[in-house]
Amino acid sequence: MLRILLFVGTNIAIIALLSLTFSLFGIQGLLAQNGVDLNLNALMVYSAVIGFSGAFISLLISKWMAKRSMRVHVIEQATDSTETWLLNTVSRLAKQSNIGMPEVGIFQSHSPNAFATGWNRNNALVAVSTGLLESMNKDEVEAVLAHEVAHVANGDMVTMTLLQGVMNTFVVFLSRIIGHTVDRVIFKVERGHGPAFWIVSIIAELILGVLAMTITMWFSRHREYRADAGAAKLVGKHKMRAALMRLQASQTGPDMPDEMAAFAINAGKIHKLFASHPPLSERIKALE
Repeated sequence: MLRILLFVGTNIAIIALLSLTFSLFGIQGLLAQNGVDLNLNALMVYSAVIGFSGAFISLLISKWMAKRSMRVHVIEQATDSTETWLLNTVSRLAKQSNIGMPEVGIFQSHSPNAFATGWNRNNALVAVSTGLLESMNKDEVEAVLAHEVAHVANGDMVTMTLLQGVMNTFVVFLSRIIGHTVDRVIFKVERGHGPAFWIVSIIAELILGVLAMTITMWFSRHREYRADAGAAKLVGKHKMRAALMRLQASQTGPDMPDEMAAFAINAGKIHKLFASHPPLSERIKALE
């Protein structure tokens, strides 16, 4: 789950920064070319620029953010048998999946977790928690690694970025229309924009952003089944099923910051609508 909320959280921060920057430089003033009527074509272009810029910047810095947020120790040269095994296993899985060798790392967490992120299939990062290495046998860890490699091979980060860009675009677009309408109809501002436009736009952007997140999370849950199936093809269904059952038995919720809770393999107990992963019982049933 780690990879999604990190991505979404970063995306929200970048969208807010871009919106503020555009406002400070007066670019948003171009949307009201007629003084009163909102130029919807210009607004859509503006929204798309902000929306897709935020999504793609989040994608480009996703690996950098993950390393620093989770304090990942990247294995550059193995220092023990565990690190050697991790490097060899990920290398083999990457070759089977026809992708470039990802960076491999370990992060400190009592919870059994793992994630994969990166801006393309040949420049990814796969990391596992110390809790996962301590609580699972090698077959189960191999299945988890295969699941994360499958995410990379399926191009899930890029696909998620495109979806997030579309969601961002409509959030910005609709929030500005709502703000403009309130400004004109309720506060009777005839030219330019008054304070109500900015206040209402920000509130609407937050509300619409939450609604958009439900769509993003639904898509993430759908991709989990594909990653499970991909892992089953790489290492065998019995290993993937055993790993999921081990996670189910030890599930106490992810021991990591909330903003990271969407791209790790262990979803924890969060509301289903905003969960990035389906329940483990459903994933096990789908494999069977």
